[in-house]
Amino acid sequence: MSRAPSAFAPEVTPWAARAIPIASIIAGSLLATVPMIATFPVLPPFGLIVLLAWRMLRAETVPLWSPLAFGAFDDLVSGQPLGSAMLLWTVGFLVIDLLDQRLVSRDFWLDWVLAAGSIALSLIGGRLIATGLAAHVDTLLLLQVVVAVLLYPFVARLVAWFDRKRGRA
Repeated sequence: MSRAPSAFAPEVTPWAARAIPIASIIAGSLLATVPMIATFPVLPPFGLIVLLAWRMLRAETVPLWSPLAFGAFDDLVSGQPLGSAMLLWTVGFLVIDLLDQRLVSRDFWLDWVLAAGSIALSLIGGRLIATGLAAHVDTLLLLQVVVAVLLYPFVARLVAWFDRKRGRA
């Protein structure tokens, strides 16, 4: 059900309604390319967080196969081994979908827990794929997981704002 168009809030075209989720996920992945000076590299995977926020808010906006395409784009942009985000994002997405079918009801806290599990799975799996076990990056990885999980509510709020701008009620 879409809102009635007005002079202050014109109706969004169907093309724009589809393009907003795609553009926001791609923009999230592109945040990894922004030059930034940091003592510790704890930049969270914004593309994954935005993808999960869209999945939790409106499951119909991102089809089940979409983590493959967005993960491939993120792998190309972030420099991770090709296929790692494709695999890990898809596994996380499928686990969330399976749990979502089993749950009777969902609220924001459960969405946050599901997204946190998927984010942690993706970051830990990416660490195991990209670096050897002898590398001492576990403390930074834990910090990155914590930052990403704590950032999820803000990204979910931003995605909800994007959803309102799409013209879908």
